Amino acid sequence: MGLTIIAFCVAFLLIASGGLLLFYREAMLQRISEVINPNSKPKTLLASFQESGFSIGGVVTHFDSVLPKSQAEVSVVKQRLTRAGYRKESTVRIFNGSKVVTPILLCATALVTGLGDLSPFFVYAVCLGLGYLGPSFWLDRQIKKRQAKIRRGLPDVLDLLVICIEAGLSLDQGTVRSSEELAHAQPELCDELHVVVLEQRAGRPRQETWKHLAERTDVDCVRNLVSMLIQAEQFGTSVGKTLRTHSDTLRTQRIQQIEEQAAKTTIKLIFPLVFFIFPSLFLVVLGPAIIIMMDSFKSLFNN
Repeated sequence: MGLTIIAFCVAFLLIASGGLLLFYREAMLQRISEVINPNSKPKTLLASFQESGFSIGGVVTHFDSVLPKSQAEVSVVKQRLTRAGYRKESTVRIFNGSKVVTPILLCATALVTGLGDLSPFFVYAVCLGLGYLGPSFWLDRQIKKRQAKIRRGLPDVLDLLVICIEAGLSLDQGTVRSSEELAHAQPELCDELHVVVLEQRAGRPRQETWKHLAERTDVDCVRNLVSMLIQAEQFGTSVGKTLRTHSDTLRTQRIQQIEEQAAKTTIKLIFPLVFFIFPSLFLVVLGPAIIIMMDSFKSLFNN
């Protein structure tokens, strides 16, 4: 009996080991490759789909030719995508294709969930409108978020640029060093500075590359910075003093904006006080007195 149990356990372990080797061979090979080469990133499901030629962007791209578009509209969309940080050529086609795919998905969702049965014309019209305008709203939101990050990180980048220039580096070398050192802290602005460096290495003049920076970001403080740099180069003034003055001005403006927002809180608190806190306070304070008065009037009228 004991030999039978031992033989059964051994056979079970062998079969289980064979099944693990058969079904999890790929996972084991991946783990071995990670141990041998720790710098290699594991493949995700999305990456495997993309390697096989399937991707969500590739599917959406096929709907790009549904809507008629002029060259001016394509250039405007490309400029907006660039300001949001999307510079690939395929992003324009993906964005235009999403304006076709999103309404279809919303209409399909309304059809499956049964919302279209309530008021078919209104529901499907809303789905079509939101689906068509939704990608534009999302892109505007991405642009504003990126511009806010660039505006917030500009003083720090300018401080490091001033240090590099005062240490003996030129403006171009200081731009390269600043974009490398603050790549993790301020990735959006350093990415734009890296584009400036690449354009200068490609042979474009310095003033033209900085003007392109102002056009790509469309941030007021960056435009002022570019104007000051161009004027400092034309008139021969100190670039380090110009950058330091501009950095101090940006920090002063930030402090003033924070103080302005803090001053607005007293006005904004009126609405929650009136609509939420005061009714609750009146209910707690006057509620028991109203109940006692109701009981008193009730006993009085009964007598």
